[in-house]
Amino acid sequence: MATIRKRKGKCGDSFQAIVKRRGFPLTSQTFEHRSDALIWARQIETEIDRGQYLPRTVSEGILLRDLIERYRRDVLPAKRGKHFAPALRLLDDRFGRYAVSALSSRRIAEFRDQRLRSGHAASTVRKELNLLSRILDLAMREWDVVLPANPCKAVARPPERNARTRRLRAHEEDYLLTKARPEVAQIVRMALETSARLGELLSLEWADVDTDTRVAYTYGVNRQGTKNGTPLRAIPLSLKAIELLQSLPHTDRRVFPTWSASDSFNKAWRTAIADATQAYAKDCKKNGSKPDPAFLTDLVFHDLRHEGTSRLFEKRKLDSMEIAMITGHKSLAMLKRYTHLRASELAKQLD
Repeated sequence: MATIRKRKGKCGDSFQAIVKRRGFPLTSQTFEHRSDALIWARQIETEIDRGQYLPRTVSEGILLRDLIERYRRDVLPAKRGKHFAPALRLLDDRFGRYAVSALSSRRIAEFRDQRLRSGHAASTVRKELNLLSRILDLAMREWDVVLPANPCKAVARPPERNARTRRLRAHEEDYLLTKARPEVAQIVRMALETSARLGELLSLEWADVDTDTRVAYTYGVNRQGTKNGTPLRAIPLSLKAIELLQSLPHTDRRVFPTWSASDSFNKAWRTAIADATQAYAKDCKKNGSKPDPAFLTDLVFHDLRHEGTSRLFEKRKLDSMEIAMITGHKSLAMLKRYTHLRASELAKQLD
């Protein structure tokens, strides 16, 4: 049987679990709560009984903060998402002081529940849990950290119920294209024709566009690979897309050189929305018509990718696999999530 010793300290009591078995090195770990010490000791004894025990000396001497710092230094520079840095800070604040071997599924589940109760979106919490899981997997695989299992794998991810269903209305598109600055209108048209992501369009170079074969090749943000981890993606170009590209000036190596990245484009997008909304309200007042209170409300640029993808189904009559090749969705499940078909369009296909 394991021994649990209560230890008094300046910062409060702690509990040391000690496991001694003949033929195995003495193993001990200190915890804040007696219940955690008991759980750990039973786990070690069970592994010894089953012949699955692996010494945790290295893992018990490493804090999760050490792994997070290594991930921040060695892995983060190659990541393209903006959520990684704040998520790492959050995980460090919550779990950084724990030894890696003391990180339990119970603690992780409590973290998940607390984040959800605080009003954070399920998709955000999923990203945070998945990031923690990837760090532990990498540590076990490449950094000589020994754990019986990744505790994140036993924690259920919260179901996402916040998938967007925003579609463009006809009058919204008209105002957006006619009242926005020309360079904004051009990239909006290109997004609707290609279903490409904003980052893909902003990084697109003229050398990547083959007008003869009507294909554009995107290498992701900063040409470091696409969002799905592939080195490049081939985007078929419609005749409208080719016509739009041919109308653009070749003054830079990039097709849309006005903005260096998504962050710099966001201001122009907000201005375009405001200008279109103002023009719409003015016309409604002039015509004596009642304005739509939802006009351009909550529209983000990424909704254009949803719109373009849905139009491929509604108007182009392509099948799911063909559309997945165009849009670059890695699975049909993801394609379904980002596609919102208008029931009225489907009704016409029944005639």
